[in-house]
Amino acid sequence: MKIKYFSDTDTLLINFTDSEIVETRDLNENVLIELDEDRRLVSMTIEHAKQQANIEDFSYQQVST
Repeated sequence: MKIKYFSDTDTLLINFTDSEIVETRDLNENVLIELDEDRRLVSMTIEHAKQQANIEDFSYQQVST
């Protein structure tokens, strides 16, 4: 997984896999998702990210099971 934030456009891009994108869907006017041929999530783009998500308090934690 790769997460990129573009401060000049306030856009957050989350890539879950490197699979080929075959479909893009708008979830709303600020969020879109991209799917592979098996309809699995490849990436998500969030426009106006500061309003949509608390990106300034981003943290990552891997929990073992």
